[in-house]
Amino acid sequence: MKFVPQLVLAAASVALALVTVDAKSVSAAIINYAFTVDSPVNRGNGFFSFDDSTFSNEANPVAAIKSLSFQFDDDTIYTEQDDTKYPDFPLVFPATSSTGQTYFGLDYLFNDKSNPSSSISYEIIGEDFTAFSRTSPDGEPISGRVSYTQVPDSTPLIGALFAFSLGWMMKKKVKV
Repeated sequence: MKFVPQLVLAAASVALALVTVDAKSVSAAIINYAFTVDSPVNRGNGFFSFDDSTFSNEANPVAAIKSLSFQFDDDTIYTEQDDTKYPDFPLVFPATSSTGQTYFGLDYLFNDKSNPSSSISYEIIGEDFTAFSRTSPDGEPISGRVSYTQVPDSTPLIGALFAFSLGWMMKKKVKV
């Protein structure tokens, strides 16, 4: 009989954790991605997020970026407001990588901020990165690759941690 309260508590904790996970999967969510740019002359890392319920109903659906932060190795930070067509861009779209995996890619065009007199622009479209001159159409563009990694949502982890903590506190209370 001593195990009945502990068994009920364990079942309630697991149920609470599962409800937290199920509720999150049913509703719209903010999706977070990290990305890396690698080209012969530029390397950098960034992060963006978007609301997956805002995708357009077009043949090629797109969604607006909620937040974006990108930094080349030279410490210059770019945000969504640096896109040359802000506030209509940058956008995110579903895509399939060359290896067959699905991901969400960026459509982001921004000018060089580290040297304001420069005519260099950068463009990220999906897995492709390009650096080019806006004033010299004969200039050779520099190409690179972009890779994406989804950043896990912490909500299920927080729910499980809460359920575990509640169970631990109840266990201590039962022993007293």
